[in-house]
Amino acid sequence: MMWRMLIERGKDMQLTYNHLQADENGGRAVWDAHYSFSQTKRRVHNHINARFTFKDGKILNHHDHFNFWRWSRQALGPIGWLLGWTPFLQQKVRKSAAEGLAQFKASRGV
Repeated sequence: MMWRMLIERGKDMQLTYNHLQADENGGRAVWDAHYSFSQTKRRVHNHINARFTFKDGKILNHHDHFNFWRWSRQALGPIGWLLGWTPFLQQKVRKSAAEGLAQFKASRGV
């Protein structure tokens, strides 16, 4: 559902990916997302290392690792530069993303 939400809302999102590795149990990928952050309209380039686990041919878990401080400086500007390295801002952004996903799911009856 997170991918659906990002793709539907990301009107100017561009994704590229490489370094794909996968077998029946899991995989890895490196991907880059270029988009305008919806809350501030600021342009973001996020470089992400992703890990997946699969079950019955479907993604069971997907974990992304990226430099949050780098992302926050782009997405949030001066506030991100000042506070992006703090657990406080990281938790706040994580909570906001979870709430947005919950609203998106509810709007689709999921």
